[in-house]
Amino acid sequence: MPQDRVVLCMKWGTLFPADYVNVLFRAASRHLTPGFRFICLTDRTEGLDSGIVTAPIPDIGLTPGQIRAPGVWRKLALFHPDVAALAPGARALVIDLDMVILGPLDQFFATKGGIILLDTGHDWRGRDPVQPSTGVFAFTLGEQHHILRLFQADPTGAMARFRNEQDFVAAHATDVSLWPTGAVISFKRHLARRYGRDLILLPPAPAPGPSILAFHGDPRPADLLRAGIWGRFPHVGRGPVGWLQEYWIRHGASLEFIRKQS
Repeated sequence: MPQDRVVLCMKWGTLFPADYVNVLFRAASRHLTPGFRFICLTDRTEGLDSGIVTAPIPDIGLTPGQIRAPGVWRKLALFHPDVAALAPGARALVIDLDMVILGPLDQFFATKGGIILLDTGHDWRGRDPVQPSTGVFAFTLGEQHHILRLFQADPTGAMARFRNEQDFVAAHATDVSLWPTGAVISFKRHLARRYGRDLILLPPAPAPGPSILAFHGDPRPADLLRAGIWGRFPHVGRGPVGWLQEYWIRHGASLEFIRKQS
């Protein structure tokens, strides 16, 4: 079967252990019909599942200070020609490591558009304006290269004018559209209770329907595996959260990893 679909993720440094990639890979494999490649751009391949294709993160000219700066500017490497060369012309679904896959992913490849972004504003909060995000997005490898070229022409100016890479992408991408409402939901906006109520009542498991549950900022998914306080006000609670533990175990997180969280 031709592999014209790619699931892409990025991992650098030590903030996210290999288990985050492995669990994402196994969950994607469970919820996506065969005939795709799972590619991780990374500077550390240790501990990754043998079914994961690894490739180095292209150098886009960032200084060490710019890599550490707020905004995750390194994600613009996804538009580098070296990434396109991994699967020329394939449709790529980019998923951040702090996402939980709940249901079928085929719809994300069936949706048409030059680049399809996640709306973390109006879609998640109703009254807020649209806020395009790259937490989950799709594009065709070999397209949208101009985004990186425009950034590289003046990275200092770009970082001064835009809060983060996703604002830069939204401002410069062509043929932009958004995922349908409800395809991706937020742990903080849709499940967590505000003002400490999750210290008493555990956050509920997501209802059927959404395909991806997004964790953004604090807490991260693994924080909910351990006993004790997670998150920060007003989204603060107490773990462990059983349904998320079951997700990690079902998708093969190492016993050592789970034990470290406990």
